[in-house]
Amino acid sequence: MENTEKKQVVFSAIQPSGTITLGNYLGAVRNWVTMQEEYNCIYALADLHTITVRQNPAQMRRNILDAYASIMACGIDVEKSIFFIQSHVHTHAEIAWILNCYTQFGELGRMTQFKDKSAKHADNINAGLFTYPVLMAGDILLYQADKVPVGADQKQHIELTCDVARRFNGLYGDVFKIPEGFIPQNGARVMSLQNPLNKMSKSDENVNGCVHLLDPPEVIMRKFKRAVTDSDACVRYAEGKDGVNNLMTIYGAVTGKSFEQIEAEFAGKGYGDFKAAVGEAVVEELRPIRERYEQLIKDKAYLEECYRKADETALKISSRTLGKVMKKVGFIR
Repeated sequence: MENTEKKQVVFSAIQPSGTITLGNYLGAVRNWVTMQEEYNCIYALADLHTITVRQNPAQMRRNILDAYASIMACGIDVEKSIFFIQSHVHTHAEIAWILNCYTQFGELGRMTQFKDKSAKHADNINAGLFTYPVLMAGDILLYQADKVPVGADQKQHIELTCDVARRFNGLYGDVFKIPEGFIPQNGARVMSLQNPLNKMSKSDENVNGCVHLLDPPEVIMRKFKRAVTDSDACVRYAEGKDGVNNLMTIYGAVTGKSFEQIEAEFAGKGYGDFKAAVGEAVVEELRPIRERYEQLIKDKAYLEECYRKADETALKISSRTLGKVMKKVGFIR
């Protein structure tokens, strides 16, 4: 008998600010690929979010295309998922303005990411940096998403999205679906190889702290061989062993092995052997992605065909929600 049960909608977005990292891949993008089978997936390259920090325009254009090709290379199937470029779909900017008027100043002032980013970019604390959680809420609510896969650091933004949606629904009836944020079980939280107390980030001042999706094998190996460990010289997962814990998390994520299996595999072996094994496992995980990326980035016409088609579909879906919102608020159609 045919399964007629309607698939739930998943929405997720990633910023194209520089190259995709191993942390982005293991924490988010790899899950995007597996979720394509179970859900109706809508994915966005969130370039509107990127300009809260000053960008070089030519570099930004390159970053957008690179990120699009990189994420497709990871296994996003444009026949199964909608993968669009946010700035091409005007409904996002429009709904953000409307939802700004239903979001309280105090709610935005409590956002920890605003405080962190303001400290980092003290010379450019712009209004966009303050209100971008509202744009993020609009991104999600436009598609009536059931689920939003997020990292632990984004949970606060999902809570705000739900609060704003409930407030709007309370005033105007059942307009928005209340989304559920969830942290995917196989989403690894990857830390810097040089400072394992901080999340792996493309803005890491130490180039050896971050592995990029498109790094050549010899660069990946070098970064893992220089990874910070400790003086214990024993591969085990324990409190206070942040560097080793991070390497075990990465190794487990790419091999599917549990911490117990990893401990058994490296019993009696030193950190040199362990770091080399993690590096080699990551090289093999990323090899087909890098090869596919090289093919895609050479075919700009195909990439454009993919995102234009997705942009159109995203506009069609999101316009239904925006139309309903504008009518409820009282705008003349």
